[in-house]
Amino acid sequence: MNGTRTSGSPYAPHTDEETATMLQAIGVESVDDLFDIPPGVRFDDEFGIDARTERETRALVRDLLERNDDLTELLGRGHYGYYVPSLVDHLADRSEFLTSYTQYQPEVSQGFLQALFEYQSLLVELTGLEIANCSMYDAATALGEAATLAERVRDTSGHRVLVPDNILDGRRSTLENYVAGTDLVVETYPTTGGTVDVQTLESQVDEGVVMCYVESPTVRGVIEPNLDSIGSLIGDADALFVLGSDPVALAILERPADVGADVVIGDASVLGLPTSYGMGLGLFATREGYLRQVPGRLVGVGEDANGRRAFTLTLQTREQHIRRERATSNICTNQAWVALRTAMHVGALGPDGLVDLASRDVTRAADLAERIDDLVGVTAPVDDGHHLREFVIRVDQPARAIATDLKERGYAVHVVGDHQLQACVAGATDDELDGFVAAFEEVVA
Repeated sequence: MNGTRTSGSPYAPHTDEETATMLQAIGVESVDDLFDIPPGVRFDDEFGIDARTERETRALVRDLLERNDDLTELLGRGHYGYYVPSLVDHLADRSEFLTSYTQYQPEVSQGFLQALFEYQSLLVELTGLEIANCSMYDAATALGEAATLAERVRDTSGHRVLVPDNILDGRRSTLENYVAGTDLVVETYPTTGGTVDVQTLESQVDEGVVMCYVESPTVRGVIEPNLDSIGSLIGDADALFVLGSDPVALAILERPADVGADVVIGDASVLGLPTSYGMGLGLFATREGYLRQVPGRLVGVGEDANGRRAFTLTLQTREQHIRRERATSNICTNQAWVALRTAMHVGALGPDGLVDLASRDVTRAADLAERIDDLVGVTAPVDDGHHLREFVIRVDQPARAIATDLKERGYAVHVVGDHQLQACVAGATDDELDGFVAAFEEVVA
């Protein structure tokens, strides 16, 4: 190549003349004109971070972490801090797992691929649906992928996507981002007592609806009691029925496939990860008829040349995610290591242990609600129905003030209304719940 190469990436070795020709062709004067970066976030070649020794850096980080409040978290609402067995950390932290990228070379990835296949298999068993993957970032992105899937596979002329009016803001926002640029429009349907207002939903579901999203348990912890009738009315409209749940809840609730669900989404990292408030693992399972439309990666099983069982990434090539005009999704990475941890946690619990964990979530939530309800000026739970893990509490006093007083005594709960709090038992010990009841009694006295 003639001329002097412009400094920068060795993978774009353009000469000054070539760069000038390209800029002239697109009508700009400099490469900087191609980027609209606000001055406040533009890098000015200075990070503004003083150089420190390793010892000084450790001390700085330690001091920052010590500023965190030492609270017993009873928060929930999508983030659950179940105890993760130590064997999960010890096994998942092996170098062959930590350093693995996507398992493109099956001949050197059989162990990891088998673990991912087992993860997919346990989701298939829990949901009753035939296909599951391990590529979704979190429940919100899984919901967004379900919406674009619905647009591809449904023959209806409609473009309306229905979600509950109490859906988490972050989940709704991500869904809105996913459908931007498509004909899909996100609308809400009402909930009553924490569950679906079936009569009103029925009046909204027509040929204009391409997908309807329902949660069980709901964001308020209530188990949805009308999934059969909801599934029937969504199916009659030929819309995609998407159900939000998680592996713990699915251990004791009716299988989504048995109530007509076409897709199940949620956060599978309720098992395998401590509470992370950001890092997750999106659960995505669907019917075999949509196999070629599933986003992300799938692990399949077959036989090698010697007749031995072998695992490999199957049906979707990487090129599908690079060639945007052919892609079913823009998800080109995956959550393999997090899915590995979830599979390990489920394997450690076993079928009986998983059912026991979910059953305890029901009984412990009911017990805590009963004890809170005995306090003067407090009603728990607000919503009538069975609860899993969490429930809403009504207080006569301002909820924000009650939450502040509880925080001063070492307990964190959600404020969900002027006179409503929400508490979650997942991951809390019996002693911590006893202390919470005692602190609650003090602050409402």
